[in-house]
Amino acid sequence: QVQLVESGGGLVQPGGSLRLSCAVSGFTFDDYAIGWFRQAPGKEREGITCISSSDGRTYYADDVKGRFTISRDNAKNTVYLQMNSLKPEDTAVYLCAAHFKDCSTYARYWGQGTQVTVSS
Repeated sequence: QVQLVESGGGLVQPGGSLRLSCAVSGFTFDDYAIGWFRQAPGKEREGITCISSSDGRTYYADDVKGRFTISRDNAKNTVYLQMNSLKPEDTAVYLCAAHFKDCSTYARYWGQGTQVTVSS
């Protein structure tokens, strides 16, 4: 059974940090690039970062570049999203998704999401 389970969300003050995890099971982790997406209320889902399956190449959307860092631990079948210098506009449900082989392919599998709220 394919599962992507996000964790690590919560309430944080502006300027704070959170680390999200995406634990994967049910498919060959090494064959998939993993991306993080977010969806804020009333807004479309947006892709914010992705890490490739083979060479660990990473991609970032402009509004998170320099603040967020994606990494993967193939031994643990887990991808992490370190989020620093958080802003209220980062508030959203964060979801991870698996892309076969490369970040440019469509997201084949999705997690349920974890809520991140940035507020004082």
